[in-house]
Amino acid sequence: MKKLLIKNATLVNEGSIFISDVLISNNRIERIAKSITLEHKNNEVIEAEGLYLLPGMIDDQVHFREPGLTYKASLYSESKAAIAGGITSFMDMPNTIPNTLTLELLEEKYQLAQKNSLANYSFFMGINKFNLEEALRINNETVCGLSDDGLYFDNDEGILANYPDFLAELFSKTNSLVALHCEDDAIIKSAFNFYDKLHEGDISVKYHPLIRSNNACVTATKRVILLAEKFNTRLHILHVSTLNETDFFRTDLPLREKRITGEACVHHLWFSDEDYLKLGNKIKWNPSIKTREDKDGLLKALKEKKLDIIATDHAPHTLSEKEGKYINAKSGGPLVQHALPLMLELYHQGKISLEDIVEKTSHNVAEIYRIKDRGYLREGYFADMVIVDLNKSWISSQDAILYKCEWSPFDNVLFKSKIIKTFVNGNLIFDNGTFNENIKGKRLAFEKER
Repeated sequence: MKKLLIKNATLVNEGSIFISDVLISNNRIERIAKSITLEHKNNEVIEAEGLYLLPGMIDDQVHFREPGLTYKASLYSESKAAIAGGITSFMDMPNTIPNTLTLELLEEKYQLAQKNSLANYSFFMGINKFNLEEALRINNETVCGLSDDGLYFDNDEGILANYPDFLAELFSKTNSLVALHCEDDAIIKSAFNFYDKLHEGDISVKYHPLIRSNNACVTATKRVILLAEKFNTRLHILHVSTLNETDFFRTDLPLREKRITGEACVHHLWFSDEDYLKLGNKIKWNPSIKTREDKDGLLKALKEKKLDIIATDHAPHTLSEKEGKYINAKSGGPLVQHALPLMLELYHQGKISLEDIVEKTSHNVAEIYRIKDRGYLREGYFADMVIVDLNKSWISSQDAILYKCEWSPFDNVLFKSKIIKTFVNGNLIFDNGTFNENIKGKRLAFEKER
């Protein structure tokens, strides 16, 4: 059997940075040692002196739009962009068309990914007013969890955070991880009506963080966490966007003992409300990008272990869907191709360490979701890895974009680090801009107990 040896790489793994060789065989890491010599001539050797080897990023929140919305993204196009961006595994949200609200539709998405995804994959089962009993039937060992992200509770409006009675029923019955989007609809609606009247129906996007406000997030997050604590539910709060919300998360427990966890997303760590003037609707997300204080507070919360992971909430729309008046522009944007380079840029700025980047984008995601044999550079684990040159600058340009929507909020941004190679299950899938598309990713497997 052919083996692959990576020589003299600088590994970033489990809180340490050290130079080592890594031997890969049969999809997995066979050995990590200071010096490894291969006996057979037909094996492959990659010299990585001066380069950094990281576990591949595991993104627990993406919207790859398939099925039903493939005019703006697909499992193939976005997994390809993700791999170029150092993401080796993803978990996709249920707001496709049709919404993923039955076990049959859920398995159809897995079948699509098996044929089309270059990265490893899992899919959330959607949850709303009508499918509680169906959602409770998911297999925790083969499905990452339940989520309402991108869905309406009753086909008309609202997300689960605004329906405490239903949440109480869900929380009392499920033994799965529940990942929720937390904003208060009544507060948002009231603020929107105020600014709509004030500006006679022509609201500027700069008011987005005042409409989808700090108060809307804090109120909903507090409500949901209190309910989860009551029922000891395994709850994960998606895309925390305010400094104030971070105070609801505990730091006195080891990660695997936490019943309530939270995440920050890359756009909330990079942008602030000062950027609406330049980028407009391109950075319109829900929850909204807020103040510089919130942005800095999220990074601080990650360092203090209040927040546990970093995700993208990659949610592409066509450029035409993002243009025009604020009220008509869709929320969301493409991020996976730029996520890890962006985090490495924050490292160069002295805002986060390499060890923390790896912990929050890989180790902790594997721990929170109980993913089997992934998320670390460990012997016996799947060889999902990224080789990075921390000293190779590049400018993000239109002609290099791999997103099907063909635009990025990072156009003309200078990045000081470049992803050189990405390995998925030990296979070199991305190599200096060239892809091996013959080998597809694998379905993620999980521990039964969450």
